[in-house]
Amino acid sequence: MQGALRTKHDIANALTQSRFHMDALRAVHSLNLPQCYIAAGFVRNYVWDQMNSPALETKLNDIDVIYFDASHHDEAFEKEQELALERLMPAQPWSVKNQARMYHKNGDAPYDDIETALAHWCETVTPIGARLNQDNEIEIIAPLGIKDLLNAQCHATPFAKSKPSKLADYRARMREKKWWVIWPHVTVMDL
Repeated sequence: MQGALRTKHDIANALTQSRFHMDALRAVHSLNLPQCYIAAGFVRNYVWDQMNSPALETKLNDIDVIYFDASHHDEAFEKEQELALERLMPAQPWSVKNQARMYHKNGDAPYDDIETALAHWCETVTPIGARLNQDNEIEIIAPLGIKDLLNAQCHATPFAKSKPSKLADYRARMREKKWWVIWPHVTVMDL
């Protein structure tokens, strides 16, 4: 990858340089799920790896496939999609979640769409996703922006800051993840 990452377009172009990321995006695209993206570490880790050392490939704990289908809340369907992805890309830690049902698990009000769901996540550098569109181009979704990701600064989201329990979840997650150890250039705020 050449040049600095400054825009969503730059992130999309960077992802095209990774065979793994492109294979994963193609696999997820084949599921044809509504408002579907691969989010969280799939984008965040790759960007921070590129900023830290382009040769680095931090192992993903899971590949977070998120979609939004308010008419179909069946968790068994999500497991079927994980199995379909495992057939396409075996030995990958797939995790498929319909964000239309996650509000209940998270104790939130119902989400309206995928962007609303992402805005309810705890840290600013995680609710960023990528997908292939119908023209086979990468689209990036980032309802809270990409500034923190590109500045290697993690903050609690406005939603997390608005609720003491969510802010506590953010702080516990950051102490567990210790991203500053994996990527020394990353600063974690709001601890």
